Amino acid sequence: MNANTPQPQWLDAQEQDVWREYLRASRLLESALDHDLQAHGLQLSEYEILSMLSEQPDRRLRMSVIAEQVVQSRSRLTHTAGRLENRGWVRREACAGDRRGVELVLTDTGFAEITRMAPTHVASVRSNLLDHLSREDLIALGRAMAAIGNGILSTGVCHDVRATEEQLA
Repeated sequence: MNANTPQPQWLDAQEQDVWREYLRASRLLESALDHDLQAHGLQLSEYEILSMLSEQPDRRLRMSVIAEQVVQSRSRLTHTAGRLENRGWVRREACAGDRRGVELVLTDTGFAEITRMAPTHVASVRSNLLDHLSREDLIALGRAMAAIGNGILSTGVCHDVRATEEQLA
């Protein structure tokens, strides 16, 4: 190593324990939520998109907004949207105000499906996350995750990664 290369600030024992617990728990949580949705033949990433659309007054969102919210490249979202479109749950439409943009629209069939699946997902979130936390811990977790997300977004690294993914697709 070069003498001018800064040395990393290694994690202390407590930081290392927290980091490892975070990795383990986040992977277990995502696996559990995904597993419970598989009974409906759906992945968590697909459910998240349908859910977001169902919460919009007109059940539509610009695909670039969805990609940003679900932290997916546009090309990955396009593939996911294609799978949902093949099921008849969404359709793609040009944006009314900007013909270059594309919106994903939740169909009536898709709305019926997300309504049918929602109780399974909510029960899974409750049993795999919420039931294990006090209200105080839940609020602290929300604040901590918001701080982490905002901190990462402020560096611009996610935009760089997504731009690279788009170029490789």
